[in-house]
Amino acid sequence: MRLGVLDVGSNTVHLQVMDTHPGARPNPTFNFKEELKLTQYLNEKDEISNEGINKLRTTVKRAIAAANSIKTDELLPFATSALREAKNGAAIIKSINKDFQIDLQVLPGEEEAKLTFLAARRWFGWSSGRLLMVDIGGGSLEMAVGVDESPEIAISLPLGAARVTKDFLKGDPFTEKSIKQMRNHIESQLEEVLQKLVNHQEKDRAIATSKTLRTLARLCGDWESGNGKNIKIDSVRKVATRLSEMTLSARSKLPGVSENRASQIVAGAFVAESVMRNLDINELEICPWALREGIVLKWLDWMEV
Repeated sequence: MRLGVLDVGSNTVHLQVMDTHPGARPNPTFNFKEELKLTQYLNEKDEISNEGINKLRTTVKRAIAAANSIKTDELLPFATSALREAKNGAAIIKSINKDFQIDLQVLPGEEEAKLTFLAARRWFGWSSGRLLMVDIGGGSLEMAVGVDESPEIAISLPLGAARVTKDFLKGDPFTEKSIKQMRNHIESQLEEVLQKLVNHQEKDRAIATSKTLRTLARLCGDWESGNGKNIKIDSVRKVATRLSEMTLSARSKLPGVSENRASQIVAGAFVAESVMRNLDINELEICPWALREGIVLKWLDWMEV
């Protein structure tokens, strides 16, 4: 069975095609990915502009064509925080579904956290014990904790790397004032949910998913300590400071850092540092599976019922 997961995110439109069947591991066979940066098209009314809508429709059309060209059996399209929170997001999705004959659905933030947690649980297995999962996307931060496949608590906050960069960071390199404002905002957002997380803080393993955290793991390994498969609190603290002092051009020349990622990796580093510090996490282990794999795994589970 060939499944295509169409992820309409805050940064990119990403089609990942996997060959699998119930009980089998999802094996990626094809990728289509285009950077869109939907958050940059949000206007003062919190609506996605006409330019953003047109670019989104064009990109989705190309992704669907790519899925059809490789004979995808089922397309599983979903949208995350950018369309979820845009005031005209529902109208945009309705139009896309009508014109392209798909069933694009908005994924609630809590459900996003739960599905990402499921992917991490399946990757590390039951022997990994109690998991704490952290995912930093473009528009939101997801966290979940639990011992089963469904977490006991799942949280989504508007602390995605692209969103925080757009809302707070100014200058090149970023000004100290804007970095301070960003850090205060991150702390205030985390403070609202900290008590819930502290009540579930006991864990056997702390897991990181998402491209932002994988990039940070590589930088920590190159600059500080680690093998690119983990993020240590002391390392990410130093990396965040060093990145914030660099220009965009300098960051984009770092190994493994694309120009798009270079613009938001500073915000991602400070969000990661704040989460780890507030939750007393000394080390995050990188998980190669995340939300898209969680979508496939959940769909396969439904097929078996």
